Amino acid sequence: MSVTIERISALLMKAERTDNEHEADAYLMKAQALATLASIDLASARAKGHEGQAPADPITRTVTIGEKGKRANTHLVSLFVVVAHNNFTMVDVAADSTYVIAYGMPQDLDVTHTVFASLSVQMASTAQTYLEKGQWRSETFRARSRTTGLLVTKRFTKQTARAAFYRAFVARIDERLQQAREQAMTEHDASENADSTAAVVLRKSESEVRSFHRRMSDARGRWGGYRGAASGRSGSAAGAGRAAASSARLAGPEELPQGRRQLPG
Repeated sequence: MSVTIERISALLMKAERTDNEHEADAYLMKAQALATLASIDLASARAKGHEGQAPADPITRTVTIGEKGKRANTHLVSLFVVVAHNNFTMVDVAADSTYVIAYGMPQDLDVTHTVFASLSVQMASTAQTYLEKGQWRSETFRARSRTTGLLVTKRFTKQTARAAFYRAFVARIDERLQQAREQAMTEHDASENADSTAAVVLRKSESEVRSFHRRMSDARGRWGGYRGAASGRSGSAAGAGRAAASSARLAGPEELPQGRRQLPG
């Protein structure tokens, strides 16, 4: 895994340095694909009893999202969840969205935390840049009234514009990571060295993670998520959020923080 991490780090450094949006996207997709292939390789090795120095069991990690009451917390949790699910990791969310508990194989948790730590900062900073331009001030969106249940037209506020940006950003990141993961699985299946399909190789590992989650998790109910009126399809905020996610770049794993940084609310 250390060699793979080095290769991923090199790709991400290239993504950081290029001014070409298409190159940055290609580097991100390749980095996620390498992470997926590494998960497949380790799952295959474990199934054959050749895991070597690789940890053999799922573990948990708690990641702090933000202070209680911060409006951005629900969007940051949504971002963490899509990154985690695309890297074969299960997640429990605190009722107040201040932290998450991730369950998975160590290498998958490393990738999840690394990707989230970078994308969360980029999501906040690109949203702030968009908000400062002020395009949202003259725009409206449609939402259901909480009192009548009817669709009404509302003017964007800074809060709802930020929420629409965040929701579109997260949705687009999910699309990109899914695409990279699926491409990697297809690449594995086309390999001459593939003994079985990626889905088959990963099934036992994913089953272990689910079983581990059932044993270890105390979570009850379902996380409510964002409950505001703004959608990820409204106004220039949605378009700007998708565009920012399409060109998002990642920091290298060596920059992974020990704890979460505070982000704008």
